[in-house]
Amino acid sequence: MITCFIRYEIDPFKRAEFAEYARNWRQAIPRCGADLIGYFGPHEGSATTAYGVYNIESLAAYEAYRARLAADPLGKENYELASRERFILKEDRIFLKNVSMPHGALVKP
Repeated sequence: MITCFIRYEIDPFKRAEFAEYARNWRQAIPRCGADLIGYFGPHEGSATTAYGVYNIESLAAYEAYRARLAADPLGKENYELASRERFILKEDRIFLKNVSMPHGALVKP
């Protein structure tokens, strides 16, 4: 299992549009094969930094997932929303692996 962290630089005057974009992914991302952890928008501090985080089985699974997401009706609609409204100024992805413990495992006191 790997985790994709997407760091967004967003227009601070279009935070509501980014929030709509984030809410739309709640359906499309799981339907297309990834385990959505969540989208996180500005609250305190930076008004321009946001994150999207999800788990996926592997980089090979990620490639298939991206193809399904691009073909998904809500996925297409969401990409068009971002393109039309231009609230995303920059987007970076990094894939990390949890090396401390299995996902969901509890640490006993």
